[in-house]
Amino acid sequence: MDTSTLDALRLAYKQATDLWVNAIRAEEALATADHSVVAWEHWDTAGFAEEDARSKAKRARDAYKDALREANLGI
Repeated sequence: MDTSTLDALRLAYKQATDLWVNAIRAEEALATADHSVVAWEHWDTAGFAEEDARSKAKRARDAYKDALREANLGI
């Protein structure tokens, strides 16, 4: 496996992780002193977006790790 493939997978992981971090911050920002149901629903929606971003980051990490394993160990 050439390094350009590994570089692309690493970059995809980094980008997915950055999106995840941003989703965490967006969710955190919605935990405000506004205790209304509307605010709660927005916070909940942000929580679902964070879960989706986390899943994407985990899949990108696993793809990168699998490629590293194949490149370095041949398995």
